Amino acid sequence: MHKKAPHIIISGGGTGGHVFPALAIANALQRINPQIRILFVGAKGKMEMRKVPDAGYHIIGLPVAGIQRRLTWKNLLVPFKLIRSLVKSKRIIKHFQPDAVVGVGGYASGPVLRVASRRGIPVLLQEQNSYAGITNRMLAHRAAKICVAYEGMDKYFPGDKIELTGNPVREALIPQANKKQQAMEHFDLSPQIKTILVLGGSQGARSINESIMRHLHDFEKRQVQMIWQCGGNYHEQAVKAMASFSLPNIRLVDFIDRMDLAYAAADLIISRAGAGTISELALVKKPVILVPSPNVAEDHQTKNARSLADRNAALLVPDEEAPYVLVQKAFGIIDHDQQAEALARHIGEIAKPDSAHKIAQETLKLIKS
Repeated sequence: MHKKAPHIIISGGGTGGHVFPALAIANALQRINPQIRILFVGAKGKMEMRKVPDAGYHIIGLPVAGIQRRLTWKNLLVPFKLIRSLVKSKRIIKHFQPDAVVGVGGYASGPVLRVASRRGIPVLLQEQNSYAGITNRMLAHRAAKICVAYEGMDKYFPGDKIELTGNPVREALIPQANKKQQAMEHFDLSPQIKTILVLGGSQGARSINESIMRHLHDFEKRQVQMIWQCGGNYHEQAVKAMASFSLPNIRLVDFIDRMDLAYAAADLIISRAGAGTISELALVKKPVILVPSPNVAEDHQTKNARSLADRNAALLVPDEEAPYVLVQKAFGIIDHDQQAEALARHIGEIAKPDSAHKIAQETLKLIKS
């Protein structure tokens, strides 16, 4: 049977940092050739199993699971789940007959990429972080091409396979200059007052949220607005903390569904330092304070943040220092236009807006060759 249109599997996920780039690559492939057939393979129970169908793509879930860093009986099941996932991956590949497989990281990509490479199907890896993840490091020797977002990744991967493409981001977030007024109306804010956007993560980032709660009295005294996305786990606590103060300029939410408008409203952004988030922030071109999460593999968020701080493209505040210095540093940037402009300019220089298109092209090149 001769297939007219290429069949491509995109595999991986677990977090938004893996899922959103995967969807951006799929959309870019479809723009290049609407006939391309795309199948996603993810991990059962993870967010990709919801987000991918919502975006209009078909996904199959594997029973694969990662090893948990705390001592738990669930780790005993990991090898059995891996074997079942490898068996299922063989069936998926036999049935779908992909011409190429794209791995976006996360342990769900391991079994499919392993099976594909053994069958001689070209494999492309996409590594989002400045510190390569364990799945991608293990699969690198099997990959035909490795697309990265940071310079100097040849310490993890063979140099001749590396392509510097940047990280794909959610298309809806690519900034539009005319959104500022719409953003101010959406959040009911004043265009005359500077706005801080605090991103506490979908679950909630403890140190960032505690930093804000500890310094609410400072916000009461200052003419500054804040959109505070505290995450579901901290919403109740934050509402209680705010009740003791008069804070008409703070918009507290557990989740932001219009991130494009939140970014447009902001004069300064406080955030964790996940790779996908950093790529979005570079496109937004606003001054940023990064508070890396300490609860991630190999402390890769600190490495991501350090690579920006070294170029004066962001301010880095270590997690343990945040409750004491974060808010004052934020006010410092809000008060000094020159510093804010320099940070915004430098982070904008690392933006790669056509990253998803580049990765899509690299994937199609592998099929042709």
